Amino acid sequence: MKNKAIRVLVDLERLRYENSGIANVFRNLAVGLFVLNIPKNKFNIDLYGPLVSLKKLNTKFSFVKRKSVHKIIPLYTFKYNILHTSHQLSSYFHIKKRGQKKVVTLHDLNFLHENISQKKYNKELNKVKKNIQNTDVIVCISKFVKKDFLANKELFFFEKEPKIEVVYNGICFPKADNTYDLEDLSFLKNKSYILNIGVLFSKKNQLALIKMLPYIKEDLVLVVSARNQFYAKEIENEIISLGVSKRVHFCSQISDNQKWGLLQHCTALCHPSTAEGFGIPPIEAMHFGKPVFLSNLTSLPEIGGNVAYYFNSFETQSMVATFKKGMEFYDTDRDTKIVQLKKRAQEFDYKVMAQQYLDIYKTLFDNA
Repeated sequence: MKNKAIRVLVDLERLRYENSGIANVFRNLAVGLFVLNIPKNKFNIDLYGPLVSLKKLNTKFSFVKRKSVHKIIPLYTFKYNILHTSHQLSSYFHIKKRGQKKVVTLHDLNFLHENISQKKYNKELNKVKKNIQNTDVIVCISKFVKKDFLANKELFFFEKEPKIEVVYNGICFPKADNTYDLEDLSFLKNKSYILNIGVLFSKKNQLALIKMLPYIKEDLVLVVSARNQFYAKEIENEIISLGVSKRVHFCSQISDNQKWGLLQHCTALCHPSTAEGFGIPPIEAMHFGKPVFLSNLTSLPEIGGNVAYYFNSFETQSMVATFKKGMEFYDTDRDTKIVQLKKRAQEFDYKVMAQQYLDIYKTLFDNA
């Protein structure tokens, strides 16, 4: 738009789930957009979401309070030039006026591949359809998500053909040289352990890590933000069966400092997920120079590149061999490996993400 500031409303309603990866990513987007110091005569950015969470952000953007009634009676948004829906399953901002632009961030289409009920499948498919049918740009968080979307594009209807972009999630890294207090988890400080961070769902494949324990010396620390009760029971039974109860440590509702402390003190991070739209914990581990062991599926090879080690099979002895060989290789030239890992992590800095989203907003009105 010529000689007029572009007004943007960024949907941060997922801040309601404060400990989720998505909340963290879009918290970083808001802060990233702010530190870019965008001229007011170019862009005016407002943030939509839970007021308490928005006030915690260290920005000077204006806030629009999320209300549950907005699912039924849509918020008036016609004063904005761009609506940015931050999740494909959002219940907000399905309506836009003529001339208004819309951006939707697509995190994954996992529901297409999971063993879920037809009712849940239909519900999630319909939500995605509502969000993207009138969008101008779909931002995929990895090349894998873009490939998955294009392979299933026939499931969706578009008022006009949207552009498809890839913007990796961005992380606001802590200072790697600081010492982070484990607080009530300090008993782990002197233990050798592999770390896994994520929801306790079958797609995260933590059961495969449990099965490795009889063949490695390290303990296992599982940081769990949510769990599927049936999968959790399966893991519990396997722990008992293998007699490794004292070597598996469950953590939940931990502080950021505790998370950084766990990463700082771990031997390695293992993330053998079978369905991943992105993968933040491996990047956080690389920031601390820790070796990361990933599955070779979905988006994870994009994250780890050539500095990670990959499980090519989930058969226990194969995973054990991969882990031991990887740790041996890491230890042969630890200082060089640490530099490479840290350099890789910086490619996912939150300011890089914010600039790429800003470029997308700008492009939408370059010729207006």
